Amino acid sequence: MVRHSDITSESWKNLPWKKFRKDLFRLQKRLFKAVKAGDKRKARSLQKLILKSKAARMLAIRQVSQLNAGKKTAGVDGKKSLDFEERFALEEALKSNCNNWQHNRLRVIPIPKKDGSTRLLKVPTIADRAWQCLAKYALEPAHEATFHARSYGFRPGRSAHDAQKILFINLNSGAKGKDKRVIELDIEKCFDRISHTTIMDNLIAPKGLKIGIFRCLKAGINPEFPEQGTPQGGVVSPLLANIALNGIESIHKYRGLNGEVVEPSIRYADDMVIILRPHDNASEILEKINQFLAKKGMKVSEKKTKITATTDGFDFLGWHFKVQQNGKFRCVPSVDNFKKFREKVKKIVNCSNYGSKVKAENLAPLVRGWRNYHRFCDMSNTRNSLWFLNHRAFLVFNKETKNDRYSSLRLIDKAFPKVPFAENKFANVKGDKSPYDGDITYWSERNSKLYDGETSKVLKRQNHSCGHCGLKMLSEERVHLHHADGNHSNWKTKNLLAIHESCHKYIHMSKSES
Repeated sequence: MVRHSDITSESWKNLPWKKFRKDLFRLQKRLFKAVKAGDKRKARSLQKLILKSKAARMLAIRQVSQLNAGKKTAGVDGKKSLDFEERFALEEALKSNCNNWQHNRLRVIPIPKKDGSTRLLKVPTIADRAWQCLAKYALEPAHEATFHARSYGFRPGRSAHDAQKILFINLNSGAKGKDKRVIELDIEKCFDRISHTTIMDNLIAPKGLKIGIFRCLKAGINPEFPEQGTPQGGVVSPLLANIALNGIESIHKYRGLNGEVVEPSIRYADDMVIILRPHDNASEILEKINQFLAKKGMKVSEKKTKITATTDGFDFLGWHFKVQQNGKFRCVPSVDNFKKFREKVKKIVNCSNYGSKVKAENLAPLVRGWRNYHRFCDMSNTRNSLWFLNHRAFLVFNKETKNDRYSSLRLIDKAFPKVPFAENKFANVKGDKSPYDGDITYWSERNSKLYDGETSKVLKRQNHSCGHCGLKMLSEERVHLHHADGNHSNWKTKNLLAIHESCHKYIHMSKSES
């Protein structure tokens, strides 16, 4: 006898996910073009279609309940996960109430910061996260059409590496970076101080969606500041912060040699660097920024904001940037970034609860991720090549394998996978392009260029398409290599598939939940 839960499980897994993604993307592409053309009425009509779309609802539920990194974090209702029947029930709830969604209270989790203070992570329930994800599907393409080209944080098709490359372009020897300064801008408690009025006034959305976003904001307020703040931990919060801060990149601008307008500012969410020429007045620029922020309920942190000569070096997004006295631009992992990484490695290596084989398996994704993030830096020195960490791990592994040098070396190779670096060779995103602009050729080919080695080869073999769902790789998410036979030691070309990160997660989740 077949149980009802089994039928529900199979019916969820067999939903037409590829069709859902295509249907949603088609609507989002139309929405992006409508806002670009200035047709707000048509844009709001398309947003209503997205909110009514079964494809969008199902994808939102799958995203928050199966794919997101924080999928197992409970809200105030204590729910850490949804079974298949609950997912279908949530889809019905979203269908009935998406235009009149009532938000629950938020679960508050204090997170310690490196300066000794704490920030409050405010976690919505899974149902509220699903509604926020649905809202994001309707809001993001509309605002992508209005966002500044030099904003790179929490945006599809853009990354920290774009910001890194823009700094190289503006500070290399050809740009006379040696003579320049930078403002390292810090916005005081940005997420806690954003004015709700600013967000609501700038939101491109139909009435029902606006009311839902307003309720979402009010669910996470600080009683001391009832008209300010967007809850950190919400799916839609980074997008709302980008909406509020959009335009700050244009405050400092000037005419270039060819008469073109130059805006030498780089923003990644609430982190920002403003590049100054020798005669630029830093105090004037900071005053204008303070005036801009004051209208939005925020202000510059005088304690953390610094004006730094490029030859003295500065930290941004986990990197240390410096222009040497000979004019050469250098970028390496920052001291703080390396220190955090080293502590994580040491914690695994020195753990006595499991053996060297498990340690090597746990180290590999950590090391590969760190090296991948810094692969456009100068990684040639001893610290960044991880020689000392490698040697320390070898001594521990050799002791645990009873001086079996061959086994220890083999485990070290596995624990510290090599990732080639190419200093300042990242291919920057072109202008203000967005994956929602429909230029599939540009985005799929660009996404292939972001990878090297086996991933690049497999992507070319698959014509820049996902080996699981068949859709083009449009850079809205990372590419993963999947081993078709499940053997992660089998790196033969025929055994490798380049697939979306979400497809990869879903394949393994489906197997574990079967």
